[in-house]
Amino acid sequence: MLTITDLNVDLAGNQILRNINASFGAAQTIAIVGRNGAGKTTLLRSIMGLTGVKSGVIMLNDIDLTRRPAHIRAAYNIGYSPEDRVIFPTMTVEENLRLPCITQKQSRKEIDERLAVVLKVVPQIEPMLKRSGAALSGGQGKMVALGRALMVGTRMLLLDEPFQGLAPKLSMDYTQALSRLRVLQPELCIVITESNIKLLGNIPDQTWTIERGSIDAQAITMKEGV
Repeated sequence: MLTITDLNVDLAGNQILRNINASFGAAQTIAIVGRNGAGKTTLLRSIMGLTGVKSGVIMLNDIDLTRRPAHIRAAYNIGYSPEDRVIFPTMTVEENLRLPCITQKQSRKEIDERLAVVLKVVPQIEPMLKRSGAALSGGQGKMVALGRALMVGTRMLLLDEPFQGLAPKLSMDYTQALSRLRVLQPELCIVITESNIKLLGNIPDQTWTIERGSIDAQAITMKEGV
């Protein structure tokens, strides 16, 4: 589905990603694990078009995404939940959820139907729909950011360090949401970055290690039977 070939990214004169080669297929949940500064966030931002690339190619099937802007990539049904959530404080939770679909000019019926699915996946959001984005705790913000990414992420979902800072109860809620998601959208490709592999439990089908901007193919592990 999505293939990265020889991807190199420099930021502020420093090489962050080095010759990344990776393939992400449908119906996979892939964890990318590495220390802070290893390049996890930059990799996801590069896929989303939020960080420019020095060289390399990002292909979605036969579509070259490499130089296309972020909103075009989201229009190809790629959802992104950043580590810092980025919830708009002056908008309600429901407005935050609907916003990416509105910017893609989806119909009210389409947005309503998608919101209903998201609330099935993350039912904790429903009591917060009318709440201001500014009134959310950090953990609640991460749940809302997951829901917002799901509003458009029907093909691929990118989650940047979603478990960092979550209280145990919210961490369990998040894990259960991902389990429901895999039942409701079995063809979805989910990519999760984390610095602490223990937080991921049995969620991933595959776990990749990224170090100094390179993915170590020898460190790829898979669940038995996958």
